[in-house]
Amino acid sequence: MKRTATLGICGLALALGLVTACGSGDEAGGGDGGGSREVTLVTHDSFLVSDDVLARFEEESGYRVNVLRGGDAGVVVNQAVLSRGNPQGDVLFGVDNTLLSRALDEDVFEPYEAAGLDAIPAELRLDDENRVTPVDTGDICVNYDRAWFAEEGIDPPETFADLTDPAYRDLLVVENAATSSPGLGFLLATVATFGEDGWQDWWQQLADNGVEVVDGWEQAYNERFSGSGQGGDRPLVVSYASSPPAGVVYGGEERPDEAPTGVSTGTCFRQVEFAGLLAGAENPEGGRALLDFLIGRDFQEDMPLQMFVSPVLPDAALPEEYTRYGVTVDDPVTMDPAEIAEGRDGWIDEWTSLVVR
Repeated sequence: MKRTATLGICGLALALGLVTACGSGDEAGGGDGGGSREVTLVTHDSFLVSDDVLARFEEESGYRVNVLRGGDAGVVVNQAVLSRGNPQGDVLFGVDNTLLSRALDEDVFEPYEAAGLDAIPAELRLDDENRVTPVDTGDICVNYDRAWFAEEGIDPPETFADLTDPAYRDLLVVENAATSSPGLGFLLATVATFGEDGWQDWWQQLADNGVEVVDGWEQAYNERFSGSGQGGDRPLVVSYASSPPAGVVYGGEERPDEAPTGVSTGTCFRQVEFAGLLAGAENPEGGRALLDFLIGRDFQEDMPLQMFVSPVLPDAALPEEYTRYGVTVDDPVTMDPAEIAEGRDGWIDEWTSLVVR
């Protein structure tokens, strides 16, 4: 997504040879080096939009969109903080509820109430100053390779507690919580589950059980996860509840009875992704038009089979493949944004000492 991204579907598409789906920013509509009719979207590697949907926005608005991808969402947000006031583009998409307070505290965004914002559920609008606009939701969860577990005759894990069982030794790969938004979301889920005084012991047990840590989603899913079909040898990975339909859609024309990957629904954390107008943007008018587009029906109904995340527009239509192969998580782990803001940096430092160093 991601994520994103969010899910990282762009990386999955690249790994499967679908290069045309994941072009450079110039291919997405930029190319003249700037100007008032070009608007630049700074985002993570997992951002995708259908060519016809983007072309329709460009024709109707008169703005040409330059997409500037900068790695995992955590890296993109950190770069935005470092370049605040002199941003790389006009709009940033991909900051999520795990990193939102960092961006807001550093004055990365300017307020703007996007057209149609009132249709989005209030519980997703986490900033009352409208410095960011909610665009999508997703659930960060452990995914498993169905074929591997069937061949080994082992039941896949269902909960966080299961993951420390010796039966799953050397099977799980996770993303670094300091550099990756899904990695951070997974860490926050364990803090919420085991408590301030218990999550450290759980992670120590997971480290003793052979967990592997990599920088971001692309490496975890496409290089290390056996279920991606790219040669990885780890049948468990931190990804998204919507990763299974992505594997089906990018796996060929045949539609199997079930997706080749499954989701451990007792390990899920609810993620909300936002976009915002960057402070100091060269083209703020174009940026505002782009924000309107991101929560408009065309983009919202395009997202599920592009980035494999759920729209925030309540009545947006969902494609059949997305609902058929995706997993609905009825009770994901959540955490109040204020609690995340207060504890995040300390938890990351402690986690790094436990698991990485």
